[in-house]
Amino acid sequence: MTITIALAGKGGVGKTTIAGMVIKYLAENQPGAVLAIDADPSSNLNMVLGLALDWTVGDIREDMLSQVRQSLTQTGAAMGALPGGITKAEHLDYEIRSSLAEGDKFDLIAMGRGEGPGCYCAVNHNMREVIDAIGGGYRYVVIDNEAGMEHLSRRTTRDVDHLLVVSDPTQRGIVTAERIAEMRAELDVNVTNAYLIVNRLMGEVPAPLQARIDKMSIPLLGTIPANEELTEFEFSGRPLVELGDQSPVYQAIAAMMEQMLA
Repeated sequence: MTITIALAGKGGVGKTTIAGMVIKYLAENQPGAVLAIDADPSSNLNMVLGLALDWTVGDIREDMLSQVRQSLTQTGAAMGALPGGITKAEHLDYEIRSSLAEGDKFDLIAMGRGEGPGCYCAVNHNMREVIDAIGGGYRYVVIDNEAGMEHLSRRTTRDVDHLLVVSDPTQRGIVTAERIAEMRAELDVNVTNAYLIVNRLMGEVPAPLQARIDKMSIPLLGTIPANEELTEFEFSGRPLVELGDQSPVYQAIAAMMEQMLA
């Protein structure tokens, strides 16, 4: 059975970094392969994982729609057809599987750019089916989402076992995290467990912040310390999965994963 872990949080709180550390932990400590899905057009999960990325699902979608429009203009063919008679579903299945960035212990699919003008309903439906079929072959699927979760249902029809809502150690960050967490009831996918993670914390959680956290509808899974070594990795562009196992950041995330998956 595939276990799906999704990350959410406002921009700049470090959820892509945490996604990378979660993938590192799973790949090194849990049985089975890991599929990473970069569902944030502005994120660079491939750089965190040290994987080359040639093209994204967004590129594939736009190219396919261009082919469909050209075929319609030239031949009057139905919108479901592509040149050569191949179906949209067959085309997407082949192209998305070809776009998979493969690592030693984990693979990556990047959703890429958002939708342009035009109708994407049928295409998005086909994409969800293909991505879910690919994900079914992995023990873990880790999804790095956009700032909110409005588009999660467009990425997958798969239920989310664990939702990790990431915040920085500020009152505004915690309020935003709470709003994001409340959105899970509006999704077309079921979320079994949801947790809060506070990132880049210097020292202990301040009492006023802890009081606000205690009122949230989701429990605090753990905190991650601010770390100079991690900052140096970010400046150099070095893949964060190369961060040593003794790093305080990695150890904090590993402890949370052990608790969550126990």
